[in-house]
Amino acid sequence: MRKTRGCWGFIRALHKAPEAAPAPQKDAVRRVFSGIQPTGTPHLGNYLGAIESWVSLQNEPGSVLYSIVDLHSITVPQDPAVLRQSILDMTAALLACGINPEKSILFQQSQVAEHTQLSWILTCMVRLPRLQHLHQWKAKSAKQKHDGTVGLLTYPVLQAADVLLYKSTHVPVGEDQVQHMELVQDLARGFNKKYGEFFPVPKSILTSMKKVKSLRDPSAKMSKSDPDRLATVRITDSPEEIVQKFRKAVTDFTSEVTYDPAHREGVSNLVAIHSAVTGLPVEEVVRQSAGLDTAHYKLLVADAVIEKFAPIKSEIEKLKMDKDHLEKVLQMGSARAKELAYPVCQELKKLVGFL
Repeated sequence: MRKTRGCWGFIRALHKAPEAAPAPQKDAVRRVFSGIQPTGTPHLGNYLGAIESWVSLQNEPGSVLYSIVDLHSITVPQDPAVLRQSILDMTAALLACGINPEKSILFQQSQVAEHTQLSWILTCMVRLPRLQHLHQWKAKSAKQKHDGTVGLLTYPVLQAADVLLYKSTHVPVGEDQVQHMELVQDLARGFNKKYGEFFPVPKSILTSMKKVKSLRDPSAKMSKSDPDRLATVRITDSPEEIVQKFRKAVTDFTSEVTYDPAHREGVSNLVAIHSAVTGLPVEEVVRQSAGLDTAHYKLLVADAVIEKFAPIKSEIEKLKMDKDHLEKVLQMGSARAKELAYPVCQELKKLVGFL
């Protein structure tokens, strides 16, 4: 910490906004926050729906924080040894994908205690029915029946604390997180109304890529936890595994390649993936695929994904061999995050009435 403080004076300067500013929402420095759970290897949907946009956001004005949200991961049972390794594996994956610790703050959530302190304050402001009506609680608690934990119910409040702790102004979100983002905004407004203007009300940055669908069930999104191993393409899959998964992808009985998500979910999912990994517009992808049947088109998409992931996979393998480097990246990032979080938490505790 002593060695690094001098390097981060500019971060503290970003944080010291004039106290007399009546509306922090207008005057706040642009600050982006997002997080990812360290459970399982990132898959194609994680990459196209989140990580790729994270990389590009590093080059925009303002500051950017990306957190490996390990506190969120324990809302379901975790093996401690596996979780520790998963945190390092996720760090390696993010670095390999292009997250640059010199352009952004990459840190481990649990290493910054202020997240849980703010979470408790916000938990005491939100009504129980609001959390029970969130779609993800209904879906996950229905699956777990009576095994759903209080942590599973309240983790959206911790999400809000993650964002607000850094006075974040923007949050990249997928379409399935819009409800949770509304909760973040409502809690910011509620705190400001009760204690005076303090938090910017963060805005959503909707990712341009829609949800990547399961290769085996195109009505559902691609998921790390899908029990069908052919449903999800991981960024560390071998070329042979990727070909096999796309070869087995569910389409329909029409052989022509078209983009019609409402009526041809499977083929349209392949077209969307192809477009995203090549950077070509959907219309151009369809035009170039004219004359191909879906069986051959699946192999074309698989080749494009293999080409996209090959350098990332190679870099992950190299990074995972240097555990000390990965731990240092997280320690340095967590120290930088703490530099931002500590003064905010001290100030809001005074507002709440704590000594």
